[in-house]
Amino acid sequence: MAVAALHTLDPPDDTEAARLDRVFFALSDPVRRAILERLDTDALLVSELAAPFAISLQAVSRHIQVLVRAGLVRQERTGRISRCSLDAGPIFAAAVWLNRYSKYWQAQFDLLAAVLSETRPPGTRGQRKPKPTRKEDAR
Repeated sequence: MAVAALHTLDPPDDTEAARLDRVFFALSDPVRRAILERLDTDALLVSELAAPFAISLQAVSRHIQVLVRAGLVRQERTGRISRCSLDAGPIFAAAVWLNRYSKYWQAQFDLLAAVLSETRPPGTRGQRKPKPTRKEDAR
Protein backbone atom coordinates (compact mmCIF):
# COMPACT_ATOMS: atom_id res chain seq x y z
CA MET A 1 0.00 0.00 0.00
CA ALA A 2 2.89 2.36 0.72
CA VAL A 3 4.13 1.82 -2.84
CA ALA A 4 0.77 2.90 -4.25
CA ALA A 5 0.79 5.99 -2.06
CA LEU A 6 4.27 6.92 -3.26
CA HIS A 7 3.27 6.34 -6.86
CA THR A 8 0.45 8.88 -6.61
CA LEU A 9 2.96 11.51 -5.46
CA ASP A 10 5.04 11.14 -8.63
CA PRO A 11 4.04 13.87 -11.08
CA PRO A 12 2.93 12.82 -14.57
CA ASP A 13 5.55 13.36 -17.27
CA ASP A 14 3.72 16.32 -18.82
CA THR A 15 3.65 18.56 -15.74
CA GLU A 16 5.78 21.65 -15.37
CA ALA A 17 7.55 20.07 -12.39
CA ALA A 18 8.47 16.95 -14.40
CA ARG A 19 9.79 19.08 -17.28
CA LEU A 20 11.87 21.11 -14.82
CA ASP A 21 13.19 17.89 -13.26
CA ARG A 22 14.31 16.65 -16.68
CA VAL A 23 16.07 19.96 -17.43
CA PHE A 24 17.95 20.02 -14.13
CA PHE A 25 18.86 16.34 -14.51
CA ALA A 26 20.17 17.00 -18.02
CA LEU A 27 22.19 20.00 -16.84
CA SER A 28 23.68 18.05 -13.92
CA ASP A 29 26.23 16.25 -16.09
CA PRO A 30 29.39 18.01 -17.36
CA VAL A 31 29.38 16.11 -20.66
CA ARG A 32 25.82 17.20 -21.40
CA ARG A 33 26.64 20.81 -20.49
CA ALA A 34 29.64 20.64 -22.85
CA ILE A 35 27.38 19.29 -25.61
CA LEU A 36 25.01 22.23 -25.10
CA GLU A 37 27.93 24.67 -25.26
CA ARG A 38 29.06 23.15 -28.56
CA LEU A 39 25.52 23.45 -29.96
CA ASP A 40 25.32 27.11 -28.95
CA THR A 41 26.85 28.26 -32.22
CA ASP A 42 25.64 25.73 -34.79
CA ALA A 43 23.77 22.50 -35.38
CA LEU A 44 26.17 19.54 -35.41
CA LEU A 45 26.18 15.89 -36.37
CA VAL A 46 26.32 13.40 -33.52
CA SER A 47 29.79 12.34 -34.68
CA GLU A 48 30.93 15.99 -34.58
CA LEU A 49 29.54 16.35 -31.05
CA ALA A 50 31.31 13.18 -29.94
CA ALA A 51 34.74 14.11 -31.35
CA PRO A 52 36.23 15.96 -28.32
CA PHE A 53 35.05 13.44 -25.72
CA ALA A 54 37.05 10.44 -24.56
CA ILE A 55 33.90 8.30 -24.45
CA SER A 56 32.20 6.10 -27.03
CA LEU A 57 29.83 7.38 -29.69
CA GLN A 58 27.13 5.28 -28.04
CA ALA A 59 27.72 7.04 -24.68
CA VAL A 60 27.48 10.45 -26.36
CA SER A 61 24.25 9.32 -28.05
CA ARG A 62 22.81 8.41 -24.64
CA HIS A 63 23.72 11.87 -23.33
CA ILE A 64 22.05 13.44 -26.36
CA GLN A 65 18.88 11.42 -25.70
CA VAL A 66 18.74 12.79 -22.14
CA LEU A 67 19.02 16.30 -23.61
CA VAL A 68 16.30 15.52 -26.17
CA ARG A 69 13.93 14.24 -23.45
CA ALA A 70 14.57 17.45 -21.50
CA GLY A 71 13.67 19.48 -24.60
CA LEU A 72 17.12 21.08 -24.74
CA VAL A 73 18.18 19.46 -28.02
CA ARG A 74 16.27 18.81 -31.24
CA GLN A 75 17.39 15.94 -33.40
CA GLU A 76 16.70 15.73 -37.13
CA ARG A 77 17.40 12.45 -38.85
CA THR A 78 18.10 11.96 -42.53
CA GLY A 79 18.66 8.25 -42.99
CA ARG A 80 21.47 7.29 -40.63
CA ILE A 81 22.65 10.88 -40.21
CA SER A 82 21.45 12.73 -37.13
CA ARG A 83 21.90 16.49 -36.77
CA CYS A 84 21.40 18.10 -33.36
CA SER A 85 20.50 21.68 -32.54
CA LEU A 86 20.02 23.61 -29.31
CA ASP A 87 16.61 24.60 -27.97
CA ALA A 88 17.29 26.98 -25.07
CA GLY A 89 13.62 27.47 -24.15
CA PRO A 90 13.66 24.98 -21.26
CA ILE A 91 16.76 26.69 -19.84
CA PHE A 92 14.72 29.89 -19.59
CA ALA A 93 12.07 28.04 -17.54
CA ALA A 94 14.81 26.77 -15.20
CA ALA A 95 16.26 30.27 -14.90
CA VAL A 96 12.85 31.67 -13.99
CA TRP A 97 12.49 28.99 -11.31
CA LEU A 98 15.96 29.75 -9.91
CA ASN A 99 15.30 33.49 -9.98
CA ARG A 100 12.51 33.04 -7.42
CA TYR A 101 15.26 32.35 -4.88
CA SER A 102 17.42 35.35 -5.75
CA LYS A 103 15.78 37.35 -2.94
CA TYR A 104 17.57 35.09 -0.44
CA TRP A 105 20.95 35.75 -2.05
CA GLN A 106 20.22 39.47 -2.20
CA ALA A 107 19.48 39.45 1.54
CA GLN A 108 22.87 37.80 2.14
CA PHE A 109 24.62 40.45 0.01
CA ASP A 110 22.82 43.21 1.90
CA LEU A 111 23.92 41.67 5.22
CA LEU A 112 27.51 41.41 3.98
CA ALA A 113 27.48 45.06 2.91
CA ALA A 114 26.17 46.10 6.35
CA VAL A 115 28.87 44.08 8.13
CA LEU A 116 31.60 45.49 5.91
CA SER A 117 30.44 49.06 6.47
CA GLU A 118 30.58 48.49 10.26
CA THR A 119 34.17 47.21 10.08
CA ARG A 120 35.54 50.35 8.43
CA PRO A 121 37.35 52.85 10.64
CA PRO A 122 35.14 55.69 11.95
CA GLY A 123 34.89 58.65 9.62
CA THR A 124 35.54 56.63 6.47
CA ARG A 125 32.12 55.08 5.94
CA GLY A 126 30.92 55.57 2.40
CA GLN A 127 34.28 57.00 1.39
CA ARG A 128 36.75 55.34 -0.88
CA LYS A 129 40.47 55.61 -0.55
CA PRO A 130 41.59 58.32 -2.96
CA LYS A 131 43.55 57.15 -5.98
CA PRO A 132 47.17 58.36 -6.02
CA THR A 133 47.99 61.17 -8.41
CA ARG A 134 50.77 60.88 -10.98
CA LYS A 135 53.16 62.80 -8.73
CA GLU A 136 52.57 60.32 -5.91
CA ASP A 137 53.10 57.41 -8.33
CA ALA A 138 56.51 58.78 -9.30
CA ARG A 139 57.81 58.57 -5.72
